[in-house]
Amino acid sequence: MGEDEFVFLVGKLDKFKKYRNYTIVGGIIVNVIVGFIVYKLDLPLYLDTIGTIGVSAICGLFPGILVGVLTNFICSLFNPYAIYYMSISAIIAFVTSIFVHEKLFEKSRWYKLLFPALLAVISGGLSTMYQWTLLGENQFHYATDTASAMTAATGWNMVLTSAFVNIALNFVDKSLATVIVCAVGYFIPREYVKKLWDSGWKQRPLTPEEIKNNKATLQEGEYSVRFKMALMLGTAAVTVTLIMGWISVSQYIENARMEAEESAVLMSNYVSEFVSTDNVENFLKKGETSKDYADVEQQFEDICESTLQIENIYVVKPREDGFYCVIGHSNGDVEFKSGEKMVVSESMKEQLDAFLAGDEIEPLVVTENFSWKLTSFKPIKNTKGITVAYACTDVTLDYFSGYFMRFVVKVIMIFSGFLALILVFAIWMSETYLVHPINSMASWTDEFVTHSKDQVEMDQAVKELREIEIATHDELEWLYRSLCRMAVDTSNHMRDINYFADATVKMQNGLIITMADMVENRDSDTGAHVQKTAAYVEIIAKSLRKNEYYLEKVTPKFISDAVMSAPLHDVGKIMISDMILNKPGKLTDEEYEIMKSHTTHGKEIMEKAIATVEGESYLKEARNMAAYHHERWDGKGYPEGLRGEVIPLSARIMSVADVFDALTSRRVYKPAFPLEKALEIIQEGSGTQFDPKCVDAFLDALPEVKQVLKKYQDR
Repeated sequence: MGEDEFVFLVGKLDKFKKYRNYTIVGGIIVNVIVGFIVYKLDLPLYLDTIGTIGVSAICGLFPGILVGVLTNFICSLFNPYAIYYMSISAIIAFVTSIFVHEKLFEKSRWYKLLFPALLAVISGGLSTMYQWTLLGENQFHYATDTASAMTAATGWNMVLTSAFVNIALNFVDKSLATVIVCAVGYFIPREYVKKLWDSGWKQRPLTPEEIKNNKATLQEGEYSVRFKMALMLGTAAVTVTLIMGWISVSQYIENARMEAEESAVLMSNYVSEFVSTDNVENFLKKGETSKDYADVEQQFEDICESTLQIENIYVVKPREDGFYCVIGHSNGDVEFKSGEKMVVSESMKEQLDAFLAGDEIEPLVVTENFSWKLTSFKPIKNTKGITVAYACTDVTLDYFSGYFMRFVVKVIMIFSGFLALILVFAIWMSETYLVHPINSMASWTDEFVTHSKDQVEMDQAVKELREIEIATHDELEWLYRSLCRMAVDTSNHMRDINYFADATVKMQNGLIITMADMVENRDSDTGAHVQKTAAYVEIIAKSLRKNEYYLEKVTPKFISDAVMSAPLHDVGKIMISDMILNKPGKLTDEEYEIMKSHTTHGKEIMEKAIATVEGESYLKEARNMAAYHHERWDGKGYPEGLRGEVIPLSARIMSVADVFDALTSRRVYKPAFPLEKALEIIQEGSGTQFDPKCVDAFLDALPEVKQVLKKYQDR
């Protein structure tokens, strides 16, 4: 991709990105304005999701959720309950994007009715749950009145009828919003909508089929980048929210406890002031018939009703056998009867001696079953300073549980909308900036490597890479552009390499044929030996692969190298004297030792050739064949006495081919053996002279062997 082309592409993407941002802002403005008008007119509709549905349909999921969440946040300035419906707006955006992305509206007209019905059920059901959780009834009076009338007429549960009313209202609301969006969308060109929808891509938009193929090709792992990004941001958001919520709640509870304790101490001091020692004695003896008893009890009742934290106010008389009630009042189920022994906590019982001594008693705190209770004590003393009773005040935070639960519900409702926005943003960012660009490049790389041996397909792969057009404006874009340059350079280099490789192969083949001819022309007794042994090597190697012997070694490349190298297995004979090489009679021991040296000479010749051409693999097999084709499976061969699989496989194959050709060919010192005799000798050598698997492979391919014999029978 040229620089000018890339700049033009980026300009197009930025242009429609701006249009998409304008569309998002416009959707928020429409929602807020219409929502404000409906709220002020107190209409039985919402109509604050028109922009959410429209933007989700035109721009996609994340812009739609962004519009919905920000709309509720702004609307909370004039409608305090709007902020709690963020999650509903997020779900509306999600459903809309699914219907549009999957083209459900085009499949059947029933989907056009299903869409507002589904939104109504979701919105009505969730809004009913939210309203009854926070308010204990419907938010709007017209909905409450209608639900009450239905409950009276049908006998249904009030919550159930409220849900029914809310769903019905939401169906009208969402149907009207859908009609408005469709009417506006009718005048927007589909081509423009398509460009807006695709404006979120940071590369050429991929079709659903391409995305599916990328995933199938790359075999996405158990935890993808998309999942990790969403998990990371979601975990961070949840963790921060929980920590901040816990700190807020802890501080609130701590402040409430401090206020409750101060209130308890204050009330105990107050009671100790107006309950006299005379009252204590009279109340213990005469109870409710005592003078001033009714007045004191009324004051206790007034105190309890004025302060939510206070659970009980009472006066106790400590005695040797326990605590006795003087007078008291309870906001709960406790009954105070003057003169009767009281049931008190273990903490009070443990301090009975201190009470009897008239000491100042520190407030006692009792915490059990998630309940917190504090009791403060103040001595009531006579004129002589002797403690005759104690004024006691019990305070609790049980009343606080209702506030706390509503606080938690509000946090969850508010946070769920922001969490949906964060998660969708994380997924969108990971997909557009990481997942899709990386998958596209990785898929292309796999395709490029697969077609690296075909120049035409390689050039096509380079063209497809340049058409990906990644424009993330970051390191990934830089990587993509570097990859494009590398791909072009690699394709050009491979074109040059293939040209020189073809020339090299032709030169190598010519060298092999020339060297083999030089050796064969010196040995008058080996007519067509190199051609036949090469044919037998190919037959044995292919039979080994067919029988699944040495599969890790016998690859198509190995077979090709072995067949190409076979003519050079006797190249070392070029160093042997003609007198010995062509001697008609039996060789002497000294001559035989010289003849055996053709293996070491062949190894030296091939190693020099390998060093010259930098170790081409087929020459390595030629060296192995030249050096070790006279080694035996049992280790009694030459030149090194190797045994078993230590002998290179190509040499073990050549050993069978060489001996079989020697047996079935005429020599100056012997006639050609019949085929049956030659096969018998080969079989007898299995496991001693020859690799048993090579012998099995050779015998399994006997029909092909006979064809070679027939072809060269006169040579």
